Amino acid sequence: MTLLQRTRALQDAAPVTSEEEAAGRVDGLVDVLNAHARLYYREDNPVISDAEYDALLEQLKHLEKKWPGLRRLDTPTQRVGSPPLDGFEKVQHPQPLLSLGNAFSADDLRAWYERCLRRLDRGEDVAPAMTAELKIDGLAVALTYEGGVLVRAATRGDGRVGEDITANVRTIQSVPLRLDASQASVPATVEVRGEVYFPKTGFEALNASLRARDLKPFANPRNAAAGSLRQLDSSITATRALAFFAYSTGPSSGPVSPTQAGALERLREWGFSINEHVRRFLAMDDVLEYCQAWTDRRDDLDYEIDGVVVKIDDLGIQEELGNVSNAPRWAIAFKFPARESTTRLTDIIVNVGRTGMITPEAVLEPVSIGGVTVTQATLHNADYVRDRDIRLGDTVVVKRAGDVIPAVVASVASVRDGSERVWEMPQRCPACDQPLERLEEEVDSYCVNGACPAQFIRLVEHFASRNAMDIEGFGSKLAVALVEAGLIRRLQDIYRLNREALLELEGFGEKKADNLLEGIEASKHRPLSRVLFGLGIRHVGRTTAETLVRTLPDMQAFMQSRVDDLVAIDGIGQVIAQSLVDWLALEPNQAMIRDMEEAGVTMTRLPEEAPTQGDAAPFAGLTFVVTGTLPTMGRKEAQEFIKQRGGKATASVSARTDYLVMGENPGSKADKAAELGVPIIDEETFRAMGG
Repeated sequence: MTLLQRTRALQDAAPVTSEEEAAGRVDGLVDVLNAHARLYYREDNPVISDAEYDALLEQLKHLEKKWPGLRRLDTPTQRVGSPPLDGFEKVQHPQPLLSLGNAFSADDLRAWYERCLRRLDRGEDVAPAMTAELKIDGLAVALTYEGGVLVRAATRGDGRVGEDITANVRTIQSVPLRLDASQASVPATVEVRGEVYFPKTGFEALNASLRARDLKPFANPRNAAAGSLRQLDSSITATRALAFFAYSTGPSSGPVSPTQAGALERLREWGFSINEHVRRFLAMDDVLEYCQAWTDRRDDLDYEIDGVVVKIDDLGIQEELGNVSNAPRWAIAFKFPARESTTRLTDIIVNVGRTGMITPEAVLEPVSIGGVTVTQATLHNADYVRDRDIRLGDTVVVKRAGDVIPAVVASVASVRDGSERVWEMPQRCPACDQPLERLEEEVDSYCVNGACPAQFIRLVEHFASRNAMDIEGFGSKLAVALVEAGLIRRLQDIYRLNREALLELEGFGEKKADNLLEGIEASKHRPLSRVLFGLGIRHVGRTTAETLVRTLPDMQAFMQSRVDDLVAIDGIGQVIAQSLVDWLALEPNQAMIRDMEEAGVTMTRLPEEAPTQGDAAPFAGLTFVVTGTLPTMGRKEAQEFIKQRGGKATASVSARTDYLVMGENPGSKADKAAELGVPIIDEETFRAMGG
């Protein structure tokens, strides 16, 4: 099961009734939550919303409370933040930067305050004041000042060890390089904590600049802030309009203030930007009113917020209340509801992928979600539509999980008027009208017609793509043009293209034709694993192709292999083996290989593809998440590539994720990884890292 499938299964699971059931549920929750946390904290590429993550975490907390003996050492309920990234010097925090507990309702917030009062045990007449501060959606950093001068800036990291990003933070205009002691004395040494964020206006300007240079824009302001702070070249960070809000002080060699409100005022006097909407309250009712007001007004600001942080104002009382293992008792985060909206589903269309996989997609009446107009959303597969009883004409709930890729998550059956219609997956391919097939134990339907035009165009595009044969200048538009013109009827026809035929195509001049032919000629010398991957054999992604080629030296060896031979290769399962053998058994495919070999395409393993003695495990100790459609590798293949190199492949981004490997249409995982600061890499980088 994929991470998302495991997540959904846990969300839909019935309550446990015994400790034995609880043990299995706890194991599942810990693994899934840790995977999501890696995507969130390390890769800034979440695949589920914060609300979904929080709900699973609450489920785990409940089980651990009821059965304490089931608590694992790696449970996310005892963990803070994320490990530091490689490439930056490590910084040991003198005092841990803790995370916050969450409140999702007024009752949760009142319960937190009542717990504080009970722990203080000072009678009903004592009600400590509280501060309420907007929860800025950025990255927490700790700034150390010695003699009033900034000497170090560090990320939160795992709460105890962070990353030294001093050079980058020095470029942020709202971070004082020297504290102003004219209004208030400055301790000899003091740590200031706060949030680096990207204002919306600056974020929009940055994305406009990136698009103008044909570069990929960031998904949201937090992604942009995370990417900017993790630049190894601080001159790049200097061009980004980052900003900083200070929200507290850490360890200090001298007194700062006895209250949180006073500490914020002291920080302001020293020259820091303090959020203007901080308020001090004496009554919980007023705090709740403040939280509700900002739930409705969050889009009025020039920066993103995802909640309100409520703290006991008196620092002495804070110290008395203390901390649990990973969060202070004296503070809590009131979380805003997840971003979602409702609209009408007007149609469901299906798309044909290069392997013939048929994917349904919802066509929606335009709806704005988080400032983005959404007109289409994923429906994953036919089972997803059926299980959620999503019908044509329904009012549906659309959610931008992680504020990135929209998905239809539910139908609103209560508002149906009888005109809605049950949707059924087409029985025939929309491109070639051939019957669709659904393989046993798979949720997807496939067009298995090798001559399907839509499938063939995508196969041609895939074969020429960067991670396969890497034919320069051969993109999706050209694939369509060449197939529609009849110049490519079989994959091997790519190597029969000539200058005269290309010059007859619209938009082709002599230089463009020559460049394309040079690219085709160069592709003949690509490694055998790329050739194998480029053929588009189902279940044979780039990693699987590399694995196979390390054992089988040439295409002739592949032709002679049986299923049992292939399954004996470490990392190759029955499904992959059967798919490869079935594909190679077809005469048209054998003819294709012969024709390509005659044209000069590499059909023998190159020296660099051969196994070596004592190969190290380059991914040892690393955890990866793969998202989106990679140019040359299938999802399972990429995961196998990771495992073979000593790494761990998980399905969701979490604080423990070391890298997110991202392809096209990545979904919410990309946003979660950016939010968590998890490095995002493409397939080319991923392969290079794997050796």
